Amino acid sequence: MYPLQREREQPIFSARAHVFQIDPTTKRNWIPASKHSVTVSFFYDATRNVYRIISVGGTKAIINSTITPNMTFTKTSQKFGQWADSRANTVYGLGFSSEQQLQQFSERFKEVKEATRLAREKSQDKPVLSIAAPQMSQLSQDMLEDLQSPPVLCINGPGEEKLYRSQSVDIELSSEKERIKKMLSEGSICELSWEAELFTLQDNNSKLVAALHKANANVEQWKKQLSAYQEETERLREQVAELEAQAARHAACDIGKDELNQSLEELEAVLKAKDEEIHHLQSNYNEVEKEREEAVQRLQEVESRNTELERRVHMLEQTLSNSLDERSRAESEVQRIIDILDVKIFDLTDLRQSLATLVHK
Repeated sequence: MYPLQREREQPIFSARAHVFQIDPTTKRNWIPASKHSVTVSFFYDATRNVYRIISVGGTKAIINSTITPNMTFTKTSQKFGQWADSRANTVYGLGFSSEQQLQQFSERFKEVKEATRLAREKSQDKPVLSIAAPQMSQLSQDMLEDLQSPPVLCINGPGEEKLYRSQSVDIELSSEKERIKKMLSEGSICELSWEAELFTLQDNNSKLVAALHKANANVEQWKKQLSAYQEETERLREQVAELEAQAARHAACDIGKDELNQSLEELEAVLKAKDEEIHHLQSNYNEVEKEREEAVQRLQEVESRNTELERRVHMLEQTLSNSLDERSRAESEVQRIIDILDVKIFDLTDLRQSLATLVHK
């Protein structure tokens, strides 16, 4: 079951970011934990009174970090921030799309860190609820402090001794959990409080065991890397000695100098040829630029002539339209005169017939 599937945890803030983890080998380079930007959320566990940062990519959790008062979120650039998680033995990095999102995440981290500090101080100041509980409470508190402060891992020195010694502490924690379970079954007054502490112990114990196993593997890996670095150092020293011996050979140096001078002359000849080619291209460019300017000028003249011709065509069209109107009016007038003449001719014909009739009578 993934951490965010617990019903008792509720998201209080979410943001989109690209997730990175520090390279466990070099401790310098960043390794992308997600191909794309994912949702990074702050979750609050009301039962345990703890805050966690959780992000899920696909079907696995890529961030599962419990906030502690000693954590610090550092902004390393305008859109990138990081924090170290000693329990997960890694450093998480977040890349945001804007400076505003980074600022909001940083402020929320500070608020959650302060709330975690106040909750821890409050839990440390709680009064004892039973007479038989003080010794067990003190023991549980000591166990919690040991679990919440994992040993510092190093290759040489006290850290390595502390790492292997913690395996016996794991056995003692297991026996102590069994004794706490027995005492919880006998007492009913502090049952709920001790169940919460027992759950915290189990969770922290499993994280500590995983961190110890991983630390053991890292120690062996660091030893191998140290041995490889030593061998590489010896090899580099031998190469330096060989180079110094070669530097003492003057004849070889003179030959190398002659070869360098010859190569330099060849490069100068190539450079000169390139300069001549650039000069030739520059001349061609000037000619092409001149031709382009002439073509632009001719185009402007053609456009000017075209505008003048269009103006003349428009005037001719206007004149033709006026002529057509005049012709139409003239045709109308001729047709009117023809109609009048027809009437007059008809009247004259009628008059002629009347006169002819009177003559015959």
